[in-house]
Amino acid sequence: MAGDCIFCKISKGEIPAKKLYEDDELVAFWDTAPQAPIHFLVIPKKHLSGPAGTTAADDQLIGKVLRKGAELAAANGAADCRLVMNNGPEAGQTVFHLHMHVLGGRPMTWPPG
Repeated sequence: MAGDCIFCKISKGEIPAKKLYEDDELVAFWDTAPQAPIHFLVIPKKHLSGPAGTTAADDQLIGKVLRKGAELAAANGAADCRLVMNNGPEAGQTVFHLHMHVLGGRPMTWPPG
């Protein structure tokens, strides 16, 4: 865990967030600057810097992030949704704790802006 990581602090309850889901391995919470009517993040409680910071030992956890994001999207009215993970600053990653954005509730275009 990185001591100054905002997502680690959210997962430990040190910073408040509007949580959508939590278990022993994951937390999902609503984005504070939504880019769609439905926009939340799913993060592992284990600190991983991003997709490139994972190993084969994390495969099951990353699969759970993906599955839980899709389940929560459907439960919140966005069965059709976009699931996004950014990897590195040039890709738009600004918080270096693995997280998946779940966006829905409106048509999505490709490529994104």
